[in-house]
Amino acid sequence: MNDIGARDAAAREAAQEVDAVVIGAGQAGLSSAYHLRRAGFEPDRDFVVLDHSPRPGGAWQFRWPSLTYGKVHGMHSLPGMELTGADPARPSSEVIREYFDAYEQRFDLRVHRPVDVHRVGEGDGGRLLVETSAGAWATRTLINATGTWDRPFWPRYPGQDTFRGRQLHTAVYPGPEAFQGQRVIVVGGGASGTQHLMEIAPYAARTTWVTRREPVFREAPFDENWGRSAVAMVEERVRQGLAPQSVVSVTGLPVNDAIRQARAEGVLDRLPMFDRVTPSGVEWNDGRRVDADVILWPTGFRAAIEHLAPLRLREAGGGIRIEGTRAAADPRIHLVGYGPSASTIGANRAGRAAVRDIKRLLQEVPATV
Repeated sequence: MNDIGARDAAAREAAQEVDAVVIGAGQAGLSSAYHLRRAGFEPDRDFVVLDHSPRPGGAWQFRWPSLTYGKVHGMHSLPGMELTGADPARPSSEVIREYFDAYEQRFDLRVHRPVDVHRVGEGDGGRLLVETSAGAWATRTLINATGTWDRPFWPRYPGQDTFRGRQLHTAVYPGPEAFQGQRVIVVGGGASGTQHLMEIAPYAARTTWVTRREPVFREAPFDENWGRSAVAMVEERVRQGLAPQSVVSVTGLPVNDAIRQARAEGVLDRLPMFDRVTPSGVEWNDGRRVDADVILWPTGFRAAIEHLAPLRLREAGGGIRIEGTRAAADPRIHLVGYGPSASTIGANRAGRAAVRDIKRLLQEVPATV
């Protein structure tokens, strides 16, 4: 037996048996754990929640300090416990971290952290084997709620490695004061890109906004019908096994007073995507060039699902095809906070749906010894 085979055998032998493993303790994971609790599952006996972050708060705990709670759009409370009375001037990282912490304690969810999930593969007796930095679990079902924060997406352009200035992604954005007196290029037309750009502009010597596509600003209200339509478009992609797009990517950018002012002041005057990066900035094939001290890449994130690779769930289109929340290729696996359930309210609903489906499966397929 080789080293890998010996490791797998040892993991199987030592694995703790449970009915469900929840990977991730952000909005999607906590919602799923809450609904497991309500369905009669006991934490650390019937299910376990594993989270790699050092403390409660999901991805929110890593948000930049200038993102105050008052600037957060569409934050929906977790099921069973409202988030009320929060100071809108406080950093969202603090407000939501404290809220998630209180939530875990109130419902006794017993989140294990920090735990890194290395891989999920086939176990014995029809179970899945979840191998982690804290040991292994043999589970009948799995709820993957790992989100996207751990997989920042960096597009690649010629000359990118030659730039003598600083390059950074939204994932490590330090706040606008760090760009005082600097020439900053902001790449990306999403919500984060526009927020960063508007924050940085008063501090920077100059800002330049570059996007691949013309940004779409939406004046009409984001009502319930529009929201359902946007979710349906994302849902159709994952149903086809394509890599999911965020709900925001199909809704456009909501126009508010801050956006109107920034457009009037020229802060949101956009340039098309450059063709190459140079040591001193960026260039276009038509001869234009912009010198810069910093290139900021608010270019989004991808689903953090590498640990599921041994199960071969990905389709040719690059995504995992799901039906509701269930992986089409394996009914034991649910993805919550993936694709159409990536919003906070979507994660709550998906957590409930996943648990309902899991309970039905466990009743239909008896455990094997």
